[in-house]
Amino acid sequence: MSAIKTRIVGDVLVVAISDSRILDQSQIEQIGYDLLQTVSTAPAGKVVLTLAGVEFMGSAMIGKIIQFNKKCKEAEAVLHLCSISANILEVFKVMRLQRVLKIFKDEESAIGGFDKKGWFG
Repeated sequence: MSAIKTRIVGDVLVVAISDSRILDQSQIEQIGYDLLQTVSTAPAGKVVLTLAGVEFMGSAMIGKIIQFNKKCKEAEAVLHLCSISANILEVFKVMRLQRVLKIFKDEESAIGGFDKKGWFG
């Protein structure tokens, strides 16, 4: 059984990780593989990765999320992360991942973030 669940909300692919603790290397490898497989299913190049149920993750899983972001960019898709627990968010801040990843408070704001246009857009 896959540790990720996907669904479509409007024109956005929402990917949720269902495991609360992601520490085992084989588990991390499987989730990483599953994430990469979802990129091609994003209907409009919009992907939200929600970490709502995740309480702990190993540093290798953070690497998989960065790899997922890179794969999205290669596929001309945009990745938004959301619903990150306080302790994981603190690690992301220490690693300055907010410079690389688009992080939103909740799923609604992550989905809405695709509709935001710049001054000239």
